[in-house]
Amino acid sequence: MEREIVEDIVIVGAGIAGLTTSLGLHRLGIPSLVLESSDSLRVTGFALSIWQNAWKALDAVGVGDVLRRQHSQLNGIVATSLVTGQQTAVIPFRATGNRKDIEIRCVKRKSLLEALVNELPTGSIRYSSKVVGIEESGFYKILHLADGKTIKTKVLIGCDGVNSMVAKWLGFKKASFTGRYGIRGCAEVNSSHGLEPKFMQYFGKGFRAGVIPCNEKTVYWFFTWKPTSQVEKELKENPAKMKEYVLKKLENMASDVRYYIEKTEEDAFLLAPLRYRNPWEVMMGNISRGNVCVGGDAFHPMTPDLGQGGCCALEDGVVLARCLAEAFSKENEEEEEQQKRIEESLKKYAKERRWRSIDVIATAYVVGSIQQAESNVVSFLRDKILAPFLAIQLFKKSGYDCGKLNDS
Repeated sequence: MEREIVEDIVIVGAGIAGLTTSLGLHRLGIPSLVLESSDSLRVTGFALSIWQNAWKALDAVGVGDVLRRQHSQLNGIVATSLVTGQQTAVIPFRATGNRKDIEIRCVKRKSLLEALVNELPTGSIRYSSKVVGIEESGFYKILHLADGKTIKTKVLIGCDGVNSMVAKWLGFKKASFTGRYGIRGCAEVNSSHGLEPKFMQYFGKGFRAGVIPCNEKTVYWFFTWKPTSQVEKELKENPAKMKEYVLKKLENMASDVRYYIEKTEEDAFLLAPLRYRNPWEVMMGNISRGNVCVGGDAFHPMTPDLGQGGCCALEDGVVLARCLAEAFSKENEEEEEQQKRIEESLKKYAKERRWRSIDVIATAYVVGSIQQAESNVVSFLRDKILAPFLAIQLFKKSGYDCGKLNDS
């Protein structure tokens, strides 16, 4: 019979939150084991906006400069109505008045995950390790894997995504469906694409879209809307129809920008429902219980309207590593005392992250509802009055600082 594996800290999920937490712990001299159900890193989603709050987190774990070298810094945001054809907001990211320069880059998801993995010790991630059950054994948790193996751990951290088993164990309900879907894509070119390094947002009646250069040869784009059940059925598993549908909706987009959606290969189109955790559930739910907690999308799935989902996952990793380090700072400590310190450290993490997550989830949902309005009245207000206000929300939520790994 194979000997039971015993680990101090097990993280379920090798996504942004899981890898950031593991690397943060490693920087503080604390080992952890990351379990990933796939046989390799999952890079679904192509790219994501990394705002200034996330760069602080990346710098805290020591990989910020690696990613800066690979991705262009954006110099502003331009919002355009595809109903009127007019620009509704133009906001520079450079310093103005009392505001400092704002660092924003569109980062390829694969590059982000690899940057985190490359700094972890060999053997930190165990692939093809799907958790199918969680059992309590006194203070310890026993994880049952799909391959029949078991792992016993002092600390269990669920970073296993929107359908998290760990979140379910803590009592969270399944994330709510917004009724909206997103289609994402990424175009690669052999020479420079020639687009300005700007975040270009577009709004139509009932949809929104964005086009963002990652570097000189990569352009990421997204399209979100609320489809009818018939359209949803037709587009699922049919990239050719997805491409045709998106291009039709964006026929009024400037041709030099639209070109990169046309250029996107069909296998680089991804359709996914947009889900979120109800803020009330985050307010009342168990982010941690005993020696178990959640981070990333397992904790706070949100709509992409502020570009803060991955950013908040990076914040989670830094804060969680910092808090947990306090529980493992004393050598030769009595087990009962360490158990108390583990519980307190996870409570501290939950307290620090609860209101920040509620704020971002709620704001993203409201902003998305206005930006993607189908009502003529709301669309008029969005394009004529609210556009600058909505754009400013992006800056407000990215002004957060999760702090360093070490408080001292």
